[in-house]
Amino acid sequence: MFVGVPVEGESGYINLMSLKTQYFQKTMRPTLQAYIDEQLREFPDFREELFDKLYTFFKRYISEETGSIGFFFTPYHQSIYEQVYTDTQDVILFWKTQRLYYVKTDRLFRSMETEVDGFKFFFDASTLEHKKANEKRELVFEFKEIRQADGAFVFTMQYSERGRQTSLDTIRRAIRDALGLSRYTDAVPSEETLERAFRVFERQSEVDYFLCKDAKSFLREQFDLWMWQYLLGKPGEEPQTEWTETRLKQLQALKRIAYRVIDYIAAFEDELVKIWNKPKFVLNSNYVITLDRIVAQEGGWEVLEEVLEKIREHPNSNEQVKEWRDLGMVGDDFTPAQIKEGEKHLNQRYQYLPIDTRYFKDLELRILGLFDHLDDALDGWLIKSENYQALNTILPKWRGKVQCIYIDPPYNTTNDEFVYKDAYRHSSWCTLMENRLQIARDLLSPIGMVFVSVDDNEQANLRKLMDFVFGSDNFVASVAWWKRHGRNNNAKMCSDVKDFIMWFRRSESLSEIREPRTQSSDEGYANPDNDPRGLWTSISYVNPATKEERPNLVYGIVNPHTGEEVWHPTNAWKYSYEEHLRHVREGRLYWGAKGEYRYPRLKIFLSEVGNLVPTDVWTQEEAGSTDEGSRAIENLFGSRMFTNPKPPKLVMKIGTLMPNNVPTTDFIFLDFFAGSGTTAHAVMNLNRRDGGRRRFILVEMADYFYSVLLPRVKKVAFSDKWREGKAQPDGKGIGCFVKYYELEQFEDALRHTRYADKPLDFEDAPHYLFLLDPKMTEALQVKGETVRVVLERLYPNIDLAETLSNLLGKPIRRIEPDPGNPTRPAKVIFADNSDADLRNPDWKLIKPLIWW
Repeated sequence: MFVGVPVEGESGYINLMSLKTQYFQKTMRPTLQAYIDEQLREFPDFREELFDKLYTFFKRYISEETGSIGFFFTPYHQSIYEQVYTDTQDVILFWKTQRLYYVKTDRLFRSMETEVDGFKFFFDASTLEHKKANEKRELVFEFKEIRQADGAFVFTMQYSERGRQTSLDTIRRAIRDALGLSRYTDAVPSEETLERAFRVFERQSEVDYFLCKDAKSFLREQFDLWMWQYLLGKPGEEPQTEWTETRLKQLQALKRIAYRVIDYIAAFEDELVKIWNKPKFVLNSNYVITLDRIVAQEGGWEVLEEVLEKIREHPNSNEQVKEWRDLGMVGDDFTPAQIKEGEKHLNQRYQYLPIDTRYFKDLELRILGLFDHLDDALDGWLIKSENYQALNTILPKWRGKVQCIYIDPPYNTTNDEFVYKDAYRHSSWCTLMENRLQIARDLLSPIGMVFVSVDDNEQANLRKLMDFVFGSDNFVASVAWWKRHGRNNNAKMCSDVKDFIMWFRRSESLSEIREPRTQSSDEGYANPDNDPRGLWTSISYVNPATKEERPNLVYGIVNPHTGEEVWHPTNAWKYSYEEHLRHVREGRLYWGAKGEYRYPRLKIFLSEVGNLVPTDVWTQEEAGSTDEGSRAIENLFGSRMFTNPKPPKLVMKIGTLMPNNVPTTDFIFLDFFAGSGTTAHAVMNLNRRDGGRRRFILVEMADYFYSVLLPRVKKVAFSDKWREGKAQPDGKGIGCFVKYYELEQFEDALRHTRYADKPLDFEDAPHYLFLLDPKMTEALQVKGETVRVVLERLYPNIDLAETLSNLLGKPIRRIEPDPGNPTRPAKVIFADNSDADLRNPDWKLIKPLIWW
């Protein structure tokens, strides 16, 4: 049970299974056997019953497939949790996975043989590299050979990358050639046969992987409850057994042995939890910066000339120009010479072309050196990572600094048509969300807000979950957003035309929320007399009070259209005579377009009125529709690609909600289910519309990070108008400077963590078992008393400056190049003017990254 079902392939999880096996065989088993022999010396006849009771207990709390610890099998007649935790249903009432970390859902693939339509197939899973996180990726099958022994067709499998798919035509051709045939015959399986064989392999068990946050206290608590029930019976029942002294001693031995087993299990689980929660290295970082942002800096023209020179060196094959063409920004007739007009002027058509430093690594530090405070200059960060790892890693740097979180997580619809996984057990979904929302809460500023999109599948669970994480007193609203027009007549019972947006504040420090007035939000505002002051509405000038009640507000008013002095026959006016004279001077009295009103009305201008209290129902006119979201992607890329994406207008609506008038320069959006990048699109549109400088942090783990999200940011920066993947001539761009990078993943860390081959003697303190293991200290080169950090031993392309910025919680001010090699970073200077050597870093700085 502890080791889990054997799985084939190559990954950190496979290493983990192997490590578990070694740990059990070399450390747990011999130690526990000796301990059990010692404890049972007084009553050897208790041995078989002891093992039976241990098995009965542990099978409830350890998944036999994955070795995960939790409430996995608690049948009715055995558990005090019988009413909520059963093996037949997934009950949310007490949320059975709340003490766990949700890691991912994956299949337990093993090599297998099958026969379909008379053909033998063998699927070799020994080289299958498992998924790093919970991204949705399809298996790609490749024909390897024909097995000589029995003529079986042998296949290997890999998870798809960047849209790669199984090619049935290629496979059939390869089989035909392997059989030595010149044409297709019945000896070559048909496409239908191949597809059925592949489905047989793919039907292997899908399981959820969890880590227990505190396995020792959890299992000990559950054992004590189990023991209490065994001794005293179920609650409300009379105990049926008289306990002898010998029997009590046996049960005491059982508890000591169970606790010892728990301690060894917990020691290993705690080690995994530490790897899961350790800060992660930043890898493969690059920057995207538009040309206008380069030349706006002192010395920027010189840097741009160097970039253009790099492009001119390879005029027919330059990758940056090819990317611009592929993105639909420039035509086939474009040449780099067209970027400039005159000596120091950019061609307005091309001023927002985005430079990606992945093509200019030797100039990257020159570009970054243009800015006095690098992190302050950046408009956004795009992070390719499983989102828990990302949130946990950036927490020190961004704690309490995020004003708005918007996320659009999987709705748990069980629909397999989406490009992401959307079928979870309810309790697994709640755990996935709770793990991430807990960290997200700490990232929010005291006046920050969080918005979570959801539909009816998980809306009720999400509300209780967010009450748990943020506190029920911080609930703002459950917004109903009308996401589509019309109705679906194919719906079985009721057509779904709305989504919910669960809206919470971080704390009571946020006491007032307003949104700007617009013409659409105030249909009564107009401008029938073309007043240069803009839209206005009007209110009555007549006081509800009578002349007798307010004699000080009784006076004559001259109608400018007729020259007549007007007095109200029974009522006073609303304003004093002095205020009235001011209204006349300011031209605020309105008597109708032709002077037809008997009494004047007072103009109230929209520009002078305070902002609105937001409502909890958002229409498509103010927040867009899913069809608008689809069209936005279709216009940008020429195809819809995503099912029911959120429209930028929805996030823009959220961006206009103002917590205590935070200036846009301080407004940071976080989206850790970033998908296609709608949040970045919306933030850039807001800035383009009002000249603000809101910034964004986006996290996405899927392959479309590079194929959709990053290109979308580049496209939106270049122009706000696209059609069929091509920028339109009348579009408006916006200057943009963003950083994108990958993070080391839990899977990567498992692959690189090393443990001693020989068991260590810590029988009485299992929690010390892993203290002397090397873990990831291969990054250190020790000679005598000198310790040198060699990070290349772990990963290529580590961005140590950003890694330390995240780890220490310090924004980056500057990255200084090596005087001997200007393309290599030498030192990072942080916002507090402290610094760190990047060539020979102090090993103590990186210790949390490599040893725990």
